[in-house]
Amino acid sequence: MGGDTAEGVKYCDEHLRSLTRGGKTVCSSTVFLSCFLFPPLYSDHFHFRFFQPSIMAFFKKFFTHVIPQKDPDKSIIPVKDKPKPPYYGTVTPYPKFDATSDASTLQSAIKKLDKDVIFAILVKRSNEQRQKIKAVYEASTGQSLDKALQSALHSHLEDLALALISTPAHFDAYLFRKATKGLGTREHILVEILATRTNQEIRDLKRVYKEVYKTELEEVIKLETSGDFTAALLAMLKATKDESTEVNNDLAKRDAEILFEAGEKIKGSNVSAFIDILTMRSAPQLCKTFQQYATTSDITLPKALQLELKGDIEDCLIDIVKCSWNTSAFFAEKLHHAMKGLGTNENTLIRVLVSRSEVDLKKIVQEYKAMYGVSLQEAIRRDTKEQFESALLALCGPE
Repeated sequence: MGGDTAEGVKYCDEHLRSLTRGGKTVCSSTVFLSCFLFPPLYSDHFHFRFFQPSIMAFFKKFFTHVIPQKDPDKSIIPVKDKPKPPYYGTVTPYPKFDATSDASTLQSAIKKLDKDVIFAILVKRSNEQRQKIKAVYEASTGQSLDKALQSALHSHLEDLALALISTPAHFDAYLFRKATKGLGTREHILVEILATRTNQEIRDLKRVYKEVYKTELEEVIKLETSGDFTAALLAMLKATKDESTEVNNDLAKRDAEILFEAGEKIKGSNVSAFIDILTMRSAPQLCKTFQQYATTSDITLPKALQLELKGDIEDCLIDIVKCSWNTSAFFAEKLHHAMKGLGTNENTLIRVLVSRSEVDLKKIVQEYKAMYGVSLQEAIRRDTKEQFESALLALCGPE
């Protein structure tokens, strides 16, 4: 990690110099990720000069230097007194949609092994439209579309096609199953799913997982994880997180005090306070809490914050903070790591691009360019090829 750390310091120095005006650092959501949560510095790798090797020191510097300048309400557009988030997906319903025609074309393309035509249909239809195509295809042919695609495609193209024709809940259930089966558990995928889905999406995930795999998701988590990490996952799995856009300043002050005291007075043991607050509050509310925490920590600056966390729970809480602050930057970072260095993690590319294509992929594309100085599309062109490349680029939308 030495090279990554040096790269992180250099990257931060350049951005801090360019973002300094009149002696004050101006931090955007992009600088949050690139400077204070630089991609290579996960879990126990927070060792360059901005950070101490404890999560509380991380929170202290993060809250003090970044949070006060965030306005959590700018992404909400009021319409008739009701907040209506803008659409940031890259995939929209096809305007001249005809499920019967698409199913017929898809059937012919599968027989001819015409990968270009298969993906020309799948990536240019919304998920709801794909489900209609799937229903018509299976009713007219008497065959499973999943099996037909598996016979025509292989490797990552097969994985991508199956992801595209899955409902969001079925895709999440599949990802959860895959992350908890075999040798080792991919903990970061579990956190990614639960920290970035809505309450309804988590409820749908639990229902579909039980239907498909005949097991309660709670039992899977208890079996495959342990300790505080299990508690954090189960808390998110309850799907009771506040989703309102209103911010309660008094609650933010109380939560900031609780977090501060949990870190200062009970060394390394009161993790539950962090779990309770970070998994239950809305993103706008947490942003206000972070602002209040900066004020609280400044008042008691002489006192050291010493809550030591290691391993999965540390990574989990840090990822929740990242998602609360800027979900799009969180996913941009995931994509960057999938294509950084030798080799490409195609599974991550498929997981992120498919799951966010009708949510916020447009913002992720923007964040990627701002954070890494190259477009996501260009990065994909460098690391992938042929039909897989063209399908991923279609999901990303135009540059």
